[in-house]
Amino acid sequence: MKRIGLLSDTHSWWDDRYLTHFADCDEIWHAGDIGSEVIIKQLEAHCPVRAVCGNIDGRELSLRFSGVLKFRIEECNVIMTHIGGYPGRYESKIRKDIYNERPQLFISGHSHILKIMYDKTVGCLHINPGAAGRQGWQQVRTLVKFTIDGKDIKDLEVIELSQMFP
Repeated sequence: MKRIGLLSDTHSWWDDRYLTHFADCDEIWHAGDIGSEVIIKQLEAHCPVRAVCGNIDGRELSLRFSGVLKFRIEECNVIMTHIGGYPGRYESKIRKDIYNERPQLFISGHSHILKIMYDKTVGCLHINPGAAGRQGWQQVRTLVKFTIDGKDIKDLEVIELSQMFP
């Protein structure tokens, strides 16, 4: 069983509450638009990090992280990318992988919109954790936590950090 902390679109913004909320996590996943290697180093000081490169991430981050990450954790196949769309409207660059590989979990970021949907066609849970940083038009910054236990994805929790403009 693994407890996962998921965030995206930090855009170089650090908030100490990331680690407060992820204190019980075995891994932290970042779905792109990290913005700075400093963010990754601070997360890695807490626990292992898996991340993908986003469209604003510069050379240093793009050399370290790929645009698409495919892996297995417990008995769950995962595909993570930054720009991925959502069920019924997957981005063309990732659509074929989703339909051919049929992961149990598909993660993307980019939109700054928290979205958790089940795709019955593929048999896949899609999670976009919204944006954890302060750049963008979103009004609330969000994080997501969940547990992967074998093939089961459970104990999903949405965390609202704060209003963007109090």
